[in-house]
Amino acid sequence: MDESFTPMSSFQHDHVQRLIKSNRYKSPSKTIYSNRFIPSRSGSNFDFFNLPPSSSSEDSCSCSPYSTALRSALFGPDTPDKFESPNIFRYKTETRKSLYSLSPTPFTFQDDLLPGYDHNQKPPKRPRKIPPSSFKVLDAPALQDDFYLNLVDWSSNNVLAVALETSVYLWNASSSKVTKLCDLGIDNSVCSVGWAPLGTYLAVGSNSGKVQIWDVSQGKSIRTMEGHRLRVGALAWSSSLLSSGGRDKSIYQRDIRAQEDFISKLSGHKSEVCGLKWSCDNRELASGGNDNRLLVWNQKSTQPVLKFCEHTAAVKAIAWSPHVSGLLASGGGTADRNIRFWNTTTNTQLNCIDTGSQVCNLVWSKNVNELVSTHGYSQNQIIVWKYPTMSKLATLTGHTYRVLYLAISPDGQTIVSGAGDETLRFWDVFPLQKSRNTESEIGASFGRTIIR
Repeated sequence: MDESFTPMSSFQHDHVQRLIKSNRYKSPSKTIYSNRFIPSRSGSNFDFFNLPPSSSSEDSCSCSPYSTALRSALFGPDTPDKFESPNIFRYKTETRKSLYSLSPTPFTFQDDLLPGYDHNQKPPKRPRKIPPSSFKVLDAPALQDDFYLNLVDWSSNNVLAVALETSVYLWNASSSKVTKLCDLGIDNSVCSVGWAPLGTYLAVGSNSGKVQIWDVSQGKSIRTMEGHRLRVGALAWSSSLLSSGGRDKSIYQRDIRAQEDFISKLSGHKSEVCGLKWSCDNRELASGGNDNRLLVWNQKSTQPVLKFCEHTAAVKAIAWSPHVSGLLASGGGTADRNIRFWNTTTNTQLNCIDTGSQVCNLVWSKNVNELVSTHGYSQNQIIVWKYPTMSKLATLTGHTYRVLYLAISPDGQTIVSGAGDETLRFWDVFPLQKSRNTESEIGASFGRTIIR
């Protein structure tokens, strides 16, 4: 035994023992940190997301006293057994719907990252926005507030004809230039205007029952045709054939190439004829009257081939679909207020829509399967409809009187409406044809121009 060995003191002995057992010893003055982070689950409710259990033993213990006490301690005593939320299963649906609107760049998710996502799916089309207000307003002093007249028409050469009392004015939509075409005199007044298809001739119906044909390029009348005994409130062209409807209940067919004033007389209405429209293929003529009737004629008949008597008020608003052959729309006056759709091939009514207001005009878009109606009592509004669902795409207001007159621009994008408030309003309601990239010929200049 080594003589130099000295027994350890009690202090040394304790120090050695701490070194030996350091992995179990906790310093009373220093906190020991672990390299693992275990988060607190006091704010989580994993137990209520209806997740499948990992084993059958867990399922058998889900209602054990321990589980019940733990749930009560963590979430309160009134927590339901299952998680319920009004947003459940909605998050994925709403996220799928908003994929295109939330991301500035196209998605490149893989199928395993976004289950059920179709990579060939096209972005949903946003509804077309129709401006709620007119982009141009023209003052039209003395524009008559008469339901049975047709005082506005737009030519294929982009010239608007407007009748103001005894005179007819021309407004060039490309240059905004206004010219006075004619004045019928103090003892007469203009009751209707209608452009020939090529836009070179303008027919003018008068209160005296006469119809004048004006050569616009020369600024002179080339012909005056008689036949009606009373005012001529409706005109419709089919190539060189002009149809005129009057207060004398008659319709006259006039060929401007013939020497005679008219080539045939159509009798069928029992009251004033206030609406006339040829079909897009020029095979059928539709006429509406104050007798609440809608009649259809062909090129050779002197008697109507079809009679529709379902309207209960005057039929002025008439429009043929440019998309479906034989599809005809008509609108009734104040006591009717309905837009009705007809198949003239099968002689059947297809649909009837109560608009809630007097229907004054109808026009069908040639670019899309939509149509516009203008109204009088009591809303004085303009409605853009989608066909055949007849859902409202827009309701346009601005006129303070009945919207009695309506015409459409040659490019099919803009409509002009006229009312007894002595204004003409221009609205952009239809898109341009997809094959055309040109801008509207009307332009987007604002302001009010006085026709004088």
